[in-house]
Amino acid sequence: MCSSENVKFKPAVKLFSNLFSCPGNLTFLLCGYILCHIIHRERCLNGKIPVHAASRHDRLYSRPFIESFEETPMLVAVLTYMGYGILTIFGYLRDFLRHWKIERCHIAREREEQQDFVPLYQDFENFYTRNLYMRIRDNWNRPICSVPGEKMDLMERVSHDFNWTFKYTGRVVPDVINLGSYNYLGFAENQGPCADAAAQITMTYGAGVASTRQEIGNLDRHEEMEKLVAKFLGLESAMAFGMGFATNSMNIPALVGKGCLILSDELNHASLVLGARLSGSTIRVFKHNNMQSLEKLLREAIVHGQPRTHRPWKKILIVVEGIYSMEGSIVRLPEVIALKKRYRAYLYLDEAHSIGALGPRGRGVVDYFGLDPRDVDVLMGTFTKSFGAAGGYIAGKRELIDYLRSHSHSAVYATSMSPPVVEQIITSMKCIMGEDGTTIGCDRVRQLAENTVYFRKRLREMGFIIYGNNDSPVIPMMLYMPAKIGAFGREMLKRNIGVVVVGFPATPIIESRARFCISAAHTRDMLNRKYFINRRGTFFFSSPPPPADCRSNTCPCIDVD
Repeated sequence: MCSSENVKFKPAVKLFSNLFSCPGNLTFLLCGYILCHIIHRERCLNGKIPVHAASRHDRLYSRPFIESFEETPMLVAVLTYMGYGILTIFGYLRDFLRHWKIERCHIAREREEQQDFVPLYQDFENFYTRNLYMRIRDNWNRPICSVPGEKMDLMERVSHDFNWTFKYTGRVVPDVINLGSYNYLGFAENQGPCADAAAQITMTYGAGVASTRQEIGNLDRHEEMEKLVAKFLGLESAMAFGMGFATNSMNIPALVGKGCLILSDELNHASLVLGARLSGSTIRVFKHNNMQSLEKLLREAIVHGQPRTHRPWKKILIVVEGIYSMEGSIVRLPEVIALKKRYRAYLYLDEAHSIGALGPRGRGVVDYFGLDPRDVDVLMGTFTKSFGAAGGYIAGKRELIDYLRSHSHSAVYATSMSPPVVEQIITSMKCIMGEDGTTIGCDRVRQLAENTVYFRKRLREMGFIIYGNNDSPVIPMMLYMPAKIGAFGREMLKRNIGVVVVGFPATPIIESRARFCISAAHTRDMLNRKYFINRRGTFFFSSPPPPADCRSNTCPCIDVD
Protein backbone atom coordinates (compact mmCIF):
# COMPACT_ATOMS: atom_id res chain seq x y z
CA MET A 1 0.00 0.00 0.00
CA CYS A 2 2.97 2.25 0.50
CA SER A 3 6.75 2.05 0.46
CA SER A 4 7.47 -0.08 3.49
CA GLU A 5 10.38 0.08 5.82
CA ASN A 6 9.58 -3.36 7.20
CA VAL A 7 9.63 -6.50 5.06
CA LYS A 8 6.29 -8.22 5.80
CA PHE A 9 5.00 -8.73 2.29
CA LYS A 10 5.76 -12.40 1.67
CA PRO A 11 4.04 -13.81 4.79
CA ALA A 12 1.05 -11.61 4.02
CA VAL A 13 0.91 -12.88 0.44
CA LYS A 14 0.69 -16.45 1.71
CA LEU A 15 -2.13 -15.47 4.03
CA PHE A 16 -4.19 -13.64 1.44
CA SER A 17 -3.53 -15.72 -1.64
CA ASN A 18 -5.96 -18.28 -0.23
CA LEU A 19 -8.42 -15.57 0.76
CA PHE A 20 -8.53 -14.04 -2.70
CA SER A 21 -8.37 -17.30 -4.65
CA CYS A 22 -12.08 -17.98 -4.35
CA PRO A 23 -14.92 -15.79 -3.08
CA GLY A 24 -16.50 -18.83 -1.45
CA ASN A 25 -13.59 -19.12 0.95
CA LEU A 26 -14.09 -15.61 2.27
CA THR A 27 -16.71 -16.30 4.96
CA PHE A 28 -14.95 -19.42 6.22
CA LEU A 29 -11.56 -17.76 6.45
CA LEU A 30 -12.99 -14.62 8.01
CA CYS A 31 -14.60 -16.67 10.78
CA GLY A 32 -11.31 -18.50 11.28
CA TYR A 33 -9.40 -15.25 11.67
CA ILE A 34 -11.96 -13.95 14.16
CA LEU A 35 -11.82 -17.18 16.18
CA CYS A 36 -8.02 -17.07 16.29
CA HIS A 37 -8.15 -13.47 17.45
CA ILE A 38 -10.62 -14.38 20.22
CA ILE A 39 -8.34 -17.19 21.45
CA HIS A 40 -5.29 -14.93 21.30
CA ARG A 41 -7.07 -12.17 23.19
CA GLU A 42 -8.26 -14.56 25.91
CA ARG A 43 -4.71 -15.76 26.41
CA CYS A 44 -3.58 -12.15 26.70
CA LEU A 45 -6.21 -11.40 29.33
CA ASN A 46 -5.24 -14.51 31.29
CA GLY A 47 -1.69 -13.27 31.50
CA LYS A 48 -0.12 -15.89 29.26
CA ILE A 49 0.84 -13.37 26.60
CA PRO A 50 1.76 -9.80 27.59
CA VAL A 51 -0.31 -7.13 25.92
CA HIS A 52 2.20 -4.43 26.84
CA ALA A 53 5.77 -5.34 25.99
CA ALA A 54 7.38 -3.11 28.60
CA SER A 55 9.04 -5.59 30.93
CA ARG A 56 12.69 -4.91 31.63
CA HIS A 57 15.69 -5.81 33.77
CA ASP A 58 15.91 -2.90 36.19
CA ARG A 59 19.57 -3.43 36.96
CA LEU A 60 20.53 -2.80 33.32
CA TYR A 61 18.60 0.47 32.96
CA SER A 62 19.45 3.80 34.49
CA ARG A 63 16.12 5.35 33.46
CA PRO A 64 12.51 4.17 33.04
CA PHE A 65 11.96 2.24 29.83
CA ILE A 66 8.28 2.41 28.94
CA GLU A 67 6.74 1.37 25.66
CA SER A 68 3.39 -0.22 24.91
CA PHE A 69 1.64 -1.97 22.06
CA GLU A 70 -2.02 -2.19 22.92
CA GLU A 71 -3.83 -5.28 21.74
CA THR A 72 -6.29 -4.61 18.93
CA PRO A 73 -9.81 -4.44 20.43
CA MET A 74 -11.93 -7.43 19.54
CA LEU A 75 -14.72 -5.43 17.91
CA VAL A 76 -12.23 -3.39 15.91
CA ALA A 77 -10.48 -6.54 14.69
CA VAL A 78 -13.77 -8.09 13.58
CA LEU A 79 -14.87 -4.92 11.77
CA THR A 80 -11.46 -4.59 10.11
CA TYR A 81 -11.60 -8.13 8.78
CA MET A 82 -15.13 -7.48 7.58
CA GLY A 83 -13.97 -4.29 5.86
CA TYR A 84 -11.32 -6.15 3.90
CA GLY A 85 -13.83 -8.87 3.16
CA ILE A 86 -16.30 -6.38 1.72
CA LEU A 87 -13.56 -4.76 -0.35
CA THR A 88 -12.61 -8.19 -1.66
CA ILE A 89 -16.18 -8.99 -2.68
CA PHE A 90 -16.53 -5.67 -4.47
CA GLY A 91 -13.14 -6.29 -6.07
CA TYR A 92 -14.37 -9.50 -7.64
CA LEU A 93 -17.53 -7.71 -8.72
CA ARG A 94 -15.52 -4.96 -10.40
CA ASP A 95 -13.30 -7.53 -12.12
CA PHE A 96 -16.45 -9.19 -13.44
CA LEU A 97 -17.73 -5.85 -14.75
CA ARG A 98 -14.35 -5.12 -16.33
CA HIS A 99 -14.37 -8.48 -18.06
CA TRP A 100 -17.68 -7.64 -19.73
CA LYS A 101 -16.52 -4.05 -20.38
CA ILE A 102 -19.19 -2.55 -18.15
CA GLU A 103 -16.87 -0.93 -15.59
CA ARG A 104 -16.15 2.72 -16.39
CA CYS A 105 -12.43 2.55 -15.60
CA HIS A 106 -10.85 1.13 -18.74
CA ILE A 107 -7.23 1.48 -17.61
CA ALA A 108 -7.53 -1.48 -15.22
CA ARG A 109 -8.55 -3.73 -18.10
CA GLU A 110 -5.84 -5.76 -19.79
CA ARG A 111 -5.08 -4.64 -23.32
CA GLU A 112 -5.76 -7.02 -26.17
CA GLU A 113 -2.18 -6.83 -27.47
CA GLN A 114 -0.77 -7.74 -24.05
CA GLN A 115 -2.82 -10.84 -23.31
CA ASP A 116 -0.09 -13.20 -24.55
CA PHE A 117 2.59 -11.58 -22.39
CA VAL A 118 3.91 -13.27 -19.27
CA PRO A 119 2.35 -11.56 -16.21
CA LEU A 120 4.68 -9.26 -14.31
CA TYR A 121 2.91 -9.82 -11.00
CA GLN A 122 1.18 -12.63 -9.16
CA ASP A 123 -2.61 -12.85 -9.24
CA PHE A 124 -2.87 -11.63 -5.66
CA GLU A 125 -0.65 -8.60 -6.29
CA ASN A 126 -2.65 -7.68 -9.38
CA PHE A 127 -5.95 -8.01 -7.55
CA TYR A 128 -4.77 -6.01 -4.54
CA THR A 129 -3.35 -3.22 -6.69
CA ARG A 130 -6.43 -2.91 -8.91
CA ASN A 131 -9.13 -3.04 -6.29
CA LEU A 132 -7.69 -1.93 -2.95
CA TYR A 133 -4.53 0.10 -3.41
CA MET A 134 -5.90 2.22 -6.25
CA ARG A 135 -8.74 3.43 -4.05
CA ILE A 136 -6.32 5.31 -1.81
CA ARG A 137 -3.28 5.77 -4.05
CA ASP A 138 -3.65 9.55 -3.89
CA ASN A 139 -2.29 9.47 -0.31
CA TRP A 140 1.24 8.67 -1.47
CA ASN A 141 3.89 10.13 -3.76
CA ARG A 142 2.53 13.63 -3.28
CA PRO A 143 4.96 16.08 -4.92
CA ILE A 144 6.20 19.05 -2.92
CA CYS A 145 7.72 22.27 -4.25
CA SER A 146 9.47 23.77 -1.22
CA VAL A 147 11.90 22.95 1.55
CA PRO A 148 10.48 20.00 3.55
CA GLY A 149 10.82 21.77 6.88
CA GLU A 150 8.22 22.15 9.59
CA LYS A 151 5.94 23.44 6.82
CA MET A 152 5.97 22.73 3.11
CA ASP A 153 4.15 23.52 -0.14
CA LEU A 154 2.40 20.75 -2.08
CA MET A 155 1.67 20.69 -5.80
CA GLU A 156 -2.05 20.15 -6.24
CA ARG A 157 -3.05 17.24 -8.45
CA VAL A 158 -6.31 15.58 -9.49
CA SER A 159 -7.28 12.25 -11.01
CA HIS A 160 -10.11 11.65 -13.47
CA ASP A 161 -9.61 7.88 -13.75
CA PHE A 162 -9.88 6.66 -10.16
CA ASN A 163 -6.24 7.33 -9.17
CA TRP A 164 -4.65 5.47 -12.07
CA THR A 165 -3.12 8.69 -13.40
CA PHE A 166 -2.79 12.20 -12.01
CA LYS A 167 -2.74 15.66 -13.56
CA TYR A 168 -1.29 18.78 -12.00
CA THR A 169 -3.67 21.71 -11.69
CA GLY A 170 -0.88 24.30 -11.55
CA ARG A 171 -1.96 25.40 -8.08
CA VAL A 172 0.04 25.05 -4.88
CA VAL A 173 -1.22 24.07 -1.44
CA PRO A 174 0.86 26.36 0.82
CA ASP A 175 2.02 26.01 4.42
CA VAL A 176 1.15 22.36 5.00
CA ILE A 177 2.33 21.30 8.46
CA ASN A 178 4.87 18.55 7.86
CA LEU A 179 4.30 15.63 10.23
CA GLY A 180 5.69 13.03 7.85
CA SER A 181 9.37 13.84 7.21
CA TYR A 182 12.27 12.56 9.30
CA ASN A 183 13.43 16.12 9.91
CA TYR A 184 13.96 15.44 13.60
CA LEU A 185 16.26 18.36 14.42
CA GLY A 186 14.94 20.77 11.81
CA PHE A 187 18.12 20.94 9.72
CA ALA A 188 16.17 20.52 6.47
CA GLU A 189 16.19 24.26 5.77
CA ASN A 190 17.30 26.67 3.06
CA GLN A 191 18.66 29.36 5.34
CA GLY A 192 20.99 29.50 8.30
CA PRO A 193 24.58 28.34 8.84
CA CYS A 194 24.13 24.90 7.22
CA ALA A 195 22.63 26.26 4.01
CA ASP A 196 25.21 29.06 3.84
CA ALA A 197 28.10 26.63 4.31
CA ALA A 198 26.74 24.25 1.66
CA ALA A 199 26.34 27.12 -0.81
CA GLN A 200 29.88 28.33 -0.16
CA ILE A 201 31.44 24.89 -0.58
CA THR A 202 29.56 24.44 -3.86
CA MET A 203 31.26 27.55 -5.21
CA THR A 204 34.63 26.07 -4.21
CA TYR A 205 34.31 22.35 -5.04
CA GLY A 206 31.29 22.18 -7.33
CA ALA A 207 28.24 19.99 -6.94
CA GLY A 208 29.79 16.59 -7.69
CA VAL A 209 33.08 14.71 -7.60
CA ALA A 210 32.59 12.27 -10.53
CA SER A 211 34.95 9.67 -9.09
CA THR A 212 35.25 7.10 -6.34
CA ARG A 213 37.11 7.60 -3.08
CA GLN A 214 39.80 5.13 -4.15
CA GLU A 215 40.59 7.06 -7.32
CA ILE A 216 40.54 10.87 -7.38
CA GLY A 217 37.28 11.49 -5.54
CA ASN A 218 38.67 11.67 -2.01
CA LEU A 219 38.32 15.29 -0.90
CA ASP A 220 39.80 16.80 2.22
CA ARG A 221 36.23 17.54 3.32
CA HIS A 222 35.43 13.82 3.19
CA GLU A 223 38.24 13.00 5.57
CA GLU A 224 37.32 15.85 7.89
CA MET A 225 33.73 14.64 7.97
CA GLU A 226 34.74 11.08 8.86
CA LYS A 227 37.01 12.26 11.66
CA LEU A 228 34.19 14.41 12.99
CA VAL A 229 31.74 11.48 12.89
CA ALA A 230 34.16 9.29 14.84
CA LYS A 231 34.62 12.04 17.41
CA PHE A 232 30.88 12.63 17.64
CA LEU A 233 30.25 8.94 18.33
CA GLY A 234 33.23 8.41 20.62
CA LEU A 235 34.82 5.72 18.45
CA GLU A 236 38.19 5.23 16.80
CA SER A 237 37.22 5.59 13.16
CA ALA A 238 34.32 6.03 10.78
CA MET A 239 33.57 5.81 7.08
CA ALA A 240 30.85 7.59 5.11
CA PHE A 241 28.81 6.36 2.15
CA GLY A 242 26.67 8.21 -0.36
CA MET A 243 23.47 6.23 0.24
CA GLY A 244 21.93 5.18 3.53
CA PHE A 245 20.23 2.08 2.11
CA ALA A 246 23.47 0.88 0.52
CA THR A 247 25.34 1.44 3.78
CA ASN A 248 23.49 -1.58 5.14
CA SER A 249 22.88 -3.65 2.04
CA MET A 250 26.44 -3.38 0.69
CA ASN A 251 28.43 -3.58 3.93
CA ILE A 252 26.80 -6.50 5.73
CA PRO A 253 27.97 -8.89 2.96
CA ALA A 254 31.52 -7.64 3.59
CA LEU A 255 31.27 -8.47 7.29
CA VAL A 256 29.71 -11.93 7.23
CA GLY A 257 29.34 -14.72 4.71
CA LYS A 258 28.92 -18.45 4.33
CA GLY A 259 29.33 -20.24 7.64
CA CYS A 260 28.16 -17.21 9.61
CA LEU A 261 24.87 -16.71 11.43
CA ILE A 262 22.79 -13.52 11.45
CA LEU A 263 20.20 -13.06 14.20
CA SER A 264 17.83 -10.39 12.93
CA ASP A 265 14.91 -8.62 14.59
CA GLU A 266 11.67 -9.44 12.78
CA LEU A 267 10.95 -5.74 12.16
CA ASN A 268 14.36 -4.78 10.79
CA HIS A 269 14.50 -2.40 7.84
CA ALA A 270 14.49 -3.72 4.29
CA SER A 271 18.11 -2.62 3.78
CA LEU A 272 19.21 -4.85 6.67
CA VAL A 273 17.18 -7.75 5.33
CA LEU A 274 18.63 -7.33 1.85
CA GLY A 275 22.18 -7.07 3.17
CA ALA A 276 21.71 -10.23 5.22
CA ARG A 277 20.38 -12.14 2.22
CA LEU A 278 23.17 -10.95 -0.07
CA SER A 279 25.79 -12.07 2.44
CA GLY A 280 24.98 -15.76 2.01
CA SER A 281 24.86 -16.22 5.77
CA THR A 282 22.28 -18.29 7.59
CA ILE A 283 19.53 -15.99 8.86
CA ARG A 284 17.33 -16.58 11.87
CA VAL A 285 14.72 -14.10 13.03
CA PHE A 286 13.81 -13.34 16.63
CA LYS A 287 10.63 -11.70 17.88
CA HIS A 288 10.63 -7.93 17.93
CA ASN A 289 12.60 -6.57 20.89
CA ASN A 290 12.11 -9.90 22.68
CA MET A 291 15.26 -10.77 24.57
CA GLN A 292 14.00 -14.22 25.54
CA SER A 293 13.59 -15.07 21.86
CA LEU A 294 17.05 -13.72 21.05
CA GLU A 295 18.71 -15.62 23.88
CA LYS A 296 17.01 -18.84 22.84
CA LEU A 297 18.42 -18.49 19.32
CA LEU A 298 21.87 -17.70 20.69
CA ARG A 299 21.84 -20.81 22.86
CA GLU A 300 20.65 -23.02 20.03
CA ALA A 301 23.31 -21.59 17.72
CA ILE A 302 26.09 -22.34 20.18
CA VAL A 303 24.81 -25.79 21.14
CA HIS A 304 23.94 -27.11 17.67
CA GLY A 305 26.32 -25.14 15.47
CA GLN A 306 25.93 -25.15 11.70
CA PRO A 307 23.29 -27.31 10.01
CA ARG A 308 24.37 -30.85 9.03
CA THR A 309 28.05 -30.45 10.00
CA HIS A 310 27.38 -29.01 13.49
CA ARG A 311 30.63 -27.10 13.28
CA PRO A 312 30.79 -23.87 15.30
CA TRP A 313 29.63 -20.77 13.49
CA LYS A 314 32.42 -18.59 12.16
CA LYS A 315 30.59 -15.49 13.41
CA ILE A 316 27.28 -14.78 15.08
CA LEU A 317 26.04 -11.28 14.24
CA ILE A 318 23.08 -9.71 16.05
CA VAL A 319 21.38 -7.07 13.88
CA VAL A 320 19.05 -4.52 15.49
CA GLU A 321 17.87 -0.93 15.01
CA GLY A 322 17.95 2.00 17.42
CA ILE A 323 14.41 3.21 16.65
CA TYR A 324 12.08 1.01 14.62
CA SER A 325 10.48 3.41 12.20
CA MET A 326 7.14 1.66 11.78
CA GLU A 327 6.52 0.79 15.44
CA GLY A 328 8.13 3.74 17.24
CA SER A 329 9.90 1.34 19.59
CA ILE A 330 13.45 1.65 20.92
CA VAL A 331 15.82 -1.31 21.04
CA ARG A 332 16.52 -2.77 24.49
CA LEU A 333 20.18 -2.07 23.97
CA PRO A 334 21.44 -2.78 27.52
CA GLU A 335 19.96 -6.27 27.35
CA VAL A 336 21.23 -6.86 23.81
CA ILE A 337 24.76 -5.88 24.82
CA ALA A 338 24.56 -8.13 27.89
CA LEU A 339 23.54 -11.09 25.72
CA LYS A 340 26.17 -10.25 23.13
CA LYS A 341 28.90 -10.32 25.76
CA ARG A 342 27.58 -13.44 27.45
CA TYR A 343 27.49 -15.49 24.24
CA ARG A 344 30.43 -13.78 22.52
CA ALA A 345 28.50 -12.61 19.50
CA TYR A 346 28.94 -9.45 17.43
CA LEU A 347 26.47 -6.56 17.40
CA TYR A 348 25.41 -4.50 14.38
CA LEU A 349 23.35 -1.46 15.43
CA ASP A 350 21.45 0.60 12.84
CA GLU A 351 20.94 4.12 14.22
CA ALA A 352 19.31 5.58 11.12
CA HIS A 353 16.39 7.06 13.08
CA SER A 354 17.97 7.36 16.52
CA ILE A 355 21.18 9.27 15.80
CA GLY A 356 20.55 12.92 16.61
CA ALA A 357 17.03 12.13 17.81
CA LEU A 358 17.82 10.35 21.10
CA GLY A 359 20.07 10.98 24.05
CA PRO A 360 20.83 14.11 26.07
CA ARG A 361 23.60 14.98 23.60
CA GLY A 362 21.77 13.76 20.51
CA ARG A 363 24.22 10.92 19.97
CA GLY A 364 21.73 8.15 19.52
CA VAL A 365 20.43 5.20 21.45
CA VAL A 366 23.85 4.50 22.99
CA ASP A 367 23.81 7.99 24.48
CA TYR A 368 20.15 7.54 25.46
CA PHE A 369 21.01 4.58 27.70
CA GLY A 370 24.34 6.02 28.84
CA LEU A 371 26.33 3.07 27.46
CA ASP A 372 29.86 2.76 26.14
CA PRO A 373 29.82 2.99 22.31
CA ARG A 374 32.78 0.62 22.20
CA ASP A 375 30.44 -2.18 23.31
CA VAL A 376 28.80 -1.97 19.88
CA ASP A 377 30.97 -3.70 17.29
CA VAL A 378 29.45 -2.06 14.20
CA LEU A 379 27.67 1.26 14.65
CA MET A 380 25.74 2.34 11.58
CA GLY A 381 23.69 5.47 10.99
CA THR A 382 22.43 7.80 8.29
CA PHE A 383 22.74 11.51 7.58
CA THR A 384 19.36 11.65 5.85
CA LYS A 385 17.22 12.38 8.88
CA SER A 386 18.51 14.35 11.85
CA PHE A 387 21.25 16.02 9.78
CA GLY A 388 19.07 16.99 6.83
CA ALA A 389 21.57 15.62 4.31
CA ALA A 390 22.14 12.31 2.50
CA GLY A 391 24.17 9.14 2.88
CA GLY A 392 25.21 7.00 5.81
CA TYR A 393 28.18 5.93 7.91
CA ILE A 394 29.71 2.98 9.71
CA ALA A 395 31.85 3.52 12.79
CA GLY A 396 33.86 1.23 15.02
CA LYS A 397 37.41 0.11 15.59
CA ARG A 398 40.08 1.31 13.20
CA GLU A 399 40.75 -2.24 11.99
CA LEU A 400 37.09 -2.64 11.04
CA ILE A 401 36.95 0.59 9.04
CA ASP A 402 40.23 -0.13 7.25
CA TYR A 403 38.86 -3.53 6.29
CA LEU A 404 35.65 -2.02 4.89
CA ARG A 405 37.55 0.56 2.83
CA SER A 406 39.00 -2.24 0.74
CA HIS A 407 36.25 -4.88 0.89
CA SER A 408 32.94 -3.00 0.85
CA HIS A 409 31.24 -2.76 -2.55
CA SER A 410 29.76 0.58 -1.54
CA ALA A 411 33.23 1.91 -0.73
CA VAL A 412 35.00 0.57 -3.81
CA TYR A 413 32.46 1.22 -6.56
CA ALA A 414 30.25 4.08 -5.39
CA THR A 415 30.89 7.69 -6.36
CA SER A 416 32.01 9.99 -3.55
CA MET A 417 29.52 12.07 -1.61
CA SER A 418 28.62 15.45 -3.05
CA PRO A 419 30.64 18.33 -1.48
CA PRO A 420 27.59 20.42 -0.44
CA VAL A 421 26.08 17.35 1.22
CA VAL A 422 29.33 16.76 3.09
CA GLU A 423 29.37 20.37 4.25
CA GLN A 424 25.76 20.12 5.43
CA ILE A 425 26.76 17.13 7.56
CA ILE A 426 29.84 18.81 8.99
CA THR A 427 28.04 22.03 9.86
CA SER A 428 24.98 20.39 11.41
CA MET A 429 27.09 17.93 13.41
CA LYS A 430 29.29 20.70 14.77
CA CYS A 431 26.11 22.53 15.69
CA ILE A 432 24.86 19.53 17.68
CA MET A 433 28.24 19.16 19.38
CA GLY A 434 28.33 22.85 20.24
CA GLU A 435 31.55 23.41 18.31
CA ASP A 436 29.97 26.28 16.40
CA GLY A 437 30.07 28.40 19.54
CA THR A 438 26.29 28.36 20.03
CA THR A 439 23.72 26.28 21.89
CA ILE A 440 21.46 25.90 18.86
CA GLY A 441 22.15 22.18 18.52
CA CYS A 442 21.61 21.41 22.20
CA ASP A 443 18.44 23.47 22.20
CA ARG A 444 17.08 21.52 19.24
CA VAL A 445 17.83 18.17 20.85
CA ARG A 446 16.03 19.27 24.00
CA GLN A 447 13.12 20.74 22.02
CA LEU A 448 12.66 17.50 20.10
CA ALA A 449 12.45 15.52 23.34
CA GLU A 450 9.90 17.97 24.76
CA ASN A 451 7.79 17.95 21.59
CA THR A 452 7.82 14.15 21.52
CA VAL A 453 6.62 13.74 25.10
CA TYR A 454 4.03 16.50 24.68
CA PHE A 455 2.55 15.16 21.45
CA ARG A 456 2.33 11.60 22.74
CA LYS A 457 0.66 12.83 25.94
CA ARG A 458 -1.91 14.86 24.00
CA LEU A 459 -2.83 11.93 21.76
CA ARG A 460 -3.31 9.63 24.75
CA GLU A 461 -5.45 12.20 26.54
CA MET A 462 -7.72 12.37 23.52
CA GLY A 463 -8.21 8.60 23.54
CA PHE A 464 -6.03 7.60 20.59
CA ILE A 465 -4.15 4.31 20.61
CA ILE A 466 -0.48 4.93 19.91
CA TYR A 467 2.47 2.55 19.72
CA GLY A 468 6.08 2.74 20.74
CA ASN A 469 8.36 4.20 23.36
CA ASN A 470 7.50 7.38 25.24
CA ASP A 471 10.73 9.02 24.03
CA SER A 472 10.51 7.99 20.38
CA PRO A 473 9.83 10.85 17.92
CA VAL A 474 8.24 8.28 15.60
CA ILE A 475 4.61 8.04 16.74
CA PRO A 476 2.29 5.48 15.11
CA MET A 477 -1.41 6.18 15.74
CA MET A 478 -3.67 3.25 15.04
CA LEU A 479 -6.42 3.55 12.41
CA TYR A 480 -7.25 -0.15 11.94
CA MET A 481 -10.06 0.14 9.36
CA PRO A 482 -9.03 0.05 5.67
CA ALA A 483 -11.41 2.90 4.82
CA LYS A 484 -9.79 5.15 7.43
CA ILE A 485 -6.39 4.91 5.78
CA GLY A 486 -7.37 7.00 2.79
CA ALA A 487 -9.96 9.11 4.60
CA PHE A 488 -7.59 10.15 7.37
CA GLY A 489 -4.84 11.22 4.98
CA ARG A 490 -7.25 13.23 2.83
CA GLU A 491 -8.99 14.90 5.76
CA MET A 492 -5.65 15.93 7.26
CA LEU A 493 -4.53 17.45 3.98
CA LYS A 494 -7.78 19.43 3.75
CA ARG A 495 -6.73 21.07 7.00
CA ASN A 496 -3.15 21.67 5.78
CA ILE A 497 -1.60 18.84 7.76
CA GLY A 498 0.63 16.40 5.91
CA VAL A 499 0.77 12.93 7.45
CA VAL A 500 1.93 9.48 6.40
CA VAL A 501 -0.69 6.72 6.46
CA VAL A 502 0.38 3.10 6.35
CA GLY A 503 -1.49 -0.14 5.80
CA PHE A 504 -1.19 -3.69 4.55
CA PRO A 505 1.24 -5.06 3.36
CA ALA A 506 3.55 -2.61 5.15
CA THR A 507 1.78 -3.49 8.42
CA PRO A 508 -0.30 -6.44 9.64
CA ILE A 509 -3.78 -6.33 8.15
CA ILE A 510 -5.53 -5.20 11.35
CA GLU A 511 -2.86 -2.65 12.32
CA SER A 512 -3.18 0.13 9.76
CA ARG A 513 -1.91 3.40 11.15
CA ALA A 514 -0.92 6.99 10.68
CA ARG A 515 2.73 7.68 11.42
CA PHE A 516 3.77 11.05 12.81
CA CYS A 517 7.40 12.15 12.85
CA ILE A 518 8.00 14.95 15.32
CA SER A 519 10.57 17.67 14.70
CA ALA A 520 12.32 20.18 16.91
CA ALA A 521 11.13 22.79 14.42
CA HIS A 522 7.48 22.16 15.27
CA THR A 523 5.93 24.78 17.49
CA ARG A 524 3.31 24.06 20.14
CA ASP A 525 0.76 25.80 17.94
CA MET A 526 1.44 23.31 15.17
CA LEU A 527 1.21 20.34 17.51
CA ASN A 528 -1.95 21.73 19.08
CA ARG A 529 -3.73 22.21 15.75
CA LYS A 530 -7.31 22.09 17.02
CA TYR A 531 -8.86 20.55 13.95
CA PHE A 532 -6.38 17.72 14.17
CA ILE A 533 -6.51 17.09 17.91
CA ASN A 534 -10.23 17.59 18.46
CA ARG A 535 -12.44 17.40 15.39
CA ARG A 536 -10.50 14.69 13.60
CA GLY A 537 -10.40 12.63 16.76
CA THR A 538 -14.17 12.98 17.11
CA PHE A 539 -14.72 12.15 13.45
CA PHE A 540 -12.57 9.03 13.25
CA PHE A 541 -12.68 7.77 16.82
CA SER A 542 -14.89 7.91 19.88
CA SER A 543 -12.94 10.59 21.70
CA PRO A 544 -13.38 11.10 25.45
CA PRO A 545 -13.72 14.58 26.91
CA PRO A 546 -10.46 16.44 27.59
CA PRO A 547 -8.83 16.05 31.00
CA ALA A 548 -9.93 18.29 33.85
CA ASP A 549 -6.80 20.41 33.73
CA CYS A 550 -7.47 21.22 30.06
CA ARG A 551 -11.07 22.44 30.35
CA SER A 552 -10.57 26.09 29.68
CA ASN A 553 -11.07 28.35 26.73
CA THR A 554 -7.35 28.93 26.50
CA CYS A 555 -6.43 25.27 26.26
CA PRO A 556 -5.37 24.38 22.68
CA CYS A 557 -7.03 20.96 22.77
CA ILE A 558 -10.48 22.55 23.15
CA ASP A 559 -12.22 23.66 19.97
CA VAL A 560 -13.57 27.14 20.67
CA ASP A 561 -14.80 28.43 17.32
